[in-house]
Amino acid sequence: MKSLASFVFFICLAAQLAAALPEKGGHEIRVKLDGYQEQKLFLGYHYGEKQYLLDTVEADANGFFVFAGDEPLPGGVYLVVMAPDNKFFQLLATGSEQVFTVYANAENPSKGIRFEGAPDNGLFYKYLAFLEEKKPLADKLTEEINAAGEDENAKKKVEEKRAAIDEEVRNFQDKMIAQHPKTLTAAIIRANLPLDIPKELEGAEEELQLRRWRYTQAHYFDNLDLGDPNMLRTPFLFQRVDYFVHKLQVQHPDTISKAIDYVLGRMRPAEETFKYYLIHFLNEYARSNIVGMDAVYVHLVNNYYAKGLAPWTEEEQLNKIIENAKALEPLLIGKQAPNLALQDRQGKAVELYGVQSEYTVLYFWRYDCGHCKKSVPDLKKFYEKYKDKGVKLIAICAKFTDEVPPCWEYVDEQQIGDWMHLVDPYLRSRFMTVYNIKTTPQIFVLDENKKILSKRIGAEQLEEVMDRIIEMRQKEQR
Repeated sequence: MKSLASFVFFICLAAQLAAALPEKGGHEIRVKLDGYQEQKLFLGYHYGEKQYLLDTVEADANGFFVFAGDEPLPGGVYLVVMAPDNKFFQLLATGSEQVFTVYANAENPSKGIRFEGAPDNGLFYKYLAFLEEKKPLADKLTEEINAAGEDENAKKKVEEKRAAIDEEVRNFQDKMIAQHPKTLTAAIIRANLPLDIPKELEGAEEELQLRRWRYTQAHYFDNLDLGDPNMLRTPFLFQRVDYFVHKLQVQHPDTISKAIDYVLGRMRPAEETFKYYLIHFLNEYARSNIVGMDAVYVHLVNNYYAKGLAPWTEEEQLNKIIENAKALEPLLIGKQAPNLALQDRQGKAVELYGVQSEYTVLYFWRYDCGHCKKSVPDLKKFYEKYKDKGVKLIAICAKFTDEVPPCWEYVDEQQIGDWMHLVDPYLRSRFMTVYNIKTTPQIFVLDENKKILSKRIGAEQLEEVMDRIIEMRQKEQR
């Protein structure tokens, strides 16, 4: 029995579940809890990274809590949650186990739990009981191994005992999988098996580590059917997908986009799972503050939403998503920054592409912007350090018509006249739209060809970013 608030499913679940849910018919799960004095009992379920409550019932005249509905429960791992402290125990829902009875003790439901009409659930708890029996023995041996310190002889003997328990557990797992191959329990066990790394990849050498990492990437989902619709309502799927995308991949937008494509491709047979994760990743990268990760958002929009693969999205919202991606795409890192036709203080025309410099920093600002005012000291410091290193700072005041003159007053007041200051009084260049300037300040770092190297960073980050850019450029030129 575990607390819902601190829920950690102690085995690593995964799986291909049992047969598909029936097209018609509902569910009825009758629960008899000895020693349970509360009036209400709750049924919860896993969905993505969270748990939700599905139903609340009171005991009937015979003391049974009956969770029932006209529709079958989607397959997966469910939680019977007890008041008042949210203690819970787990149940499995499969295509063939929608109507069954559970008998348990409220104090320790897992011990002695009994099922009528739910053999898969009974098998599941048989497996959990076996693990509970072996876990204390394995933990004790692990403590002895740690206590042995540098005594290799003593450590070896204990390690042999620990290995024997591991082998016993593996044999039990293999037997259950072989004897009950179509059950959810077998799928759970199969998913809990560690990835078998080929012996030729063992070793500490850098090359072997790289090959082992590549092998893990390629085989990470060998035991997990992402196309099974029942996987969405389990406690492990989100963790596994999250680890694959954010830990097993180089955190570069192109690499992440490919990893998400791989995951979504395998999820396509499971419509709800595909929908959940496409929305999840779109929202994640729409909100991301990591420089350059908007490229993942644009990739998802262009390859899924714009191609009709998100039919659940309302037309108005879909159009907004697509238009947002169109606005972001020309500004992705690696793209050539859009040209701008502006003017200086004397009204002389200046084009961005006409500015010759190894590096150009575009700074969009307003004199009545509090964050812009805080940025000025950092920008002054930055420019003094880098103006002789091939860097030009172009400050574009985002004011128009009769609000432009105070831009020049602010420049004089702050003594920043040695920067290149430009304006567009009548917004002919549409730079607010072209550069997607919704708030100020905004900073873009460009190379000599006006290709975007970095963007949307704080003024206090400029030195670090510029040092890294120059360092990388020097390495490329060697």
